[in-house]
Amino acid sequence: MKDYTLPPPQRVSSVDAYRGFVMFLMMAEVLRFGKVADAFPESTFWAFLDFHQSHVPWIGCSLHDLIQPSFSFLVGVALPYSMASRASKQQSTSVMWYHTIRRSLILILLGIFLRSMHANQTNFTFEDTLTQIGLGYPILFALGFGSEKIQWGAFVSILFLYGLAFALYPLPGPYFDWSETGITADWEHNLKGFAAHWNKNTNFAWAFDRWFMNLFPREKAFHFNGGGYSTLSFITTLGTMILGLIAGQWLKSSSSPMLLIKRLVVTSAILFVVALVLHFAGVNPIVKRIWTPAWTLFSGGWCFLLLATFYFLVDVLQKKSLFIPLIVIGTNSIAAYIIAHTIDSFIDQSVRINISPNYDLILGDPYRTLVSGATILLFEWLILQWMYKKKIFIKI
Repeated sequence: MKDYTLPPPQRVSSVDAYRGFVMFLMMAEVLRFGKVADAFPESTFWAFLDFHQSHVPWIGCSLHDLIQPSFSFLVGVALPYSMASRASKQQSTSVMWYHTIRRSLILILLGIFLRSMHANQTNFTFEDTLTQIGLGYPILFALGFGSEKIQWGAFVSILFLYGLAFALYPLPGPYFDWSETGITADWEHNLKGFAAHWNKNTNFAWAFDRWFMNLFPREKAFHFNGGGYSTLSFITTLGTMILGLIAGQWLKSSSSPMLLIKRLVVTSAILFVVALVLHFAGVNPIVKRIWTPAWTLFSGGWCFLLLATFYFLVDVLQKKSLFIPLIVIGTNSIAAYIIAHTIDSFIDQSVRINISPNYDLILGDPYRTLVSGATILLFEWLILQWMYKKKIFIKI
């Protein structure tokens, strides 16, 4: 068991900046670049921004696709610091476990609550970022007491067993009912050969949800998730959190900043190479929506690289002042998440009532969402800045 009895280390600003960057990308959805791209169909600039503010249909990756893995990864990065902090307060292991289980339940229930807003009844769904983290968090906490060797072993085992379950699940036969999947047999993103085991809504995780999701009260029976997302993705999301746990331990124990950066970058490169080999060899495709093992590796490579970049800029070059706008968001990520999902329309309507019902037309109709989105972002950030200055931090 690791020794967490030493005084907790100071907060790492680069981690807050990275987390703030991720949360900002999520909050910036209100800018709706897609609407502007539609108004300028020949513009490659707006098409580029639209692509990176959207999730890819199935295979591949956009910047927007890195939000959830980064947030999950950073949960793992923060865990060694959290455990050290609790140990410094002389908390027993049983008390730590109580806080862990409570946090897990709150994350799951909060995710369900936010997905149920404006619905006619509770929307029991478990593919949301918060619920996915909540489902895997107790296992991550248990691994926090283990050695790095055990953590890597758990990581490899999770990816292998998850991939094996998909590989063993039978492919659709000649009499398969495609109406139960929301797609057709000739959907343009369907994969061929062995990789077809990871096609949308015909896979092992989809079959599990057709049983599991119908255990809960629903307006109508669950047949498929329109985006192809699944509950069981929490298993490989746990793999992403384990990568964060390992990176957090390196960060916490490092005595040489440049050696740490080298370690993070090399690990990133290895993860990229393995992921791309699996993908192009047809063994396992890079698909975020069902969090394939190759996606865990590929997105993990990006997470290590982004952490190294923020650590170098913020902590090594000591440019923290340049990243304060992101740190304001990153130090209150749960508050930012809730604010972004609850008060955006309230802010917009308040501005329309109290300033002008057509305030978003100031730059012309094609840019309406940029004006309204920027206004919403500004007010949300000002709320978070006020909380930051008052030292009000929402923690679970």
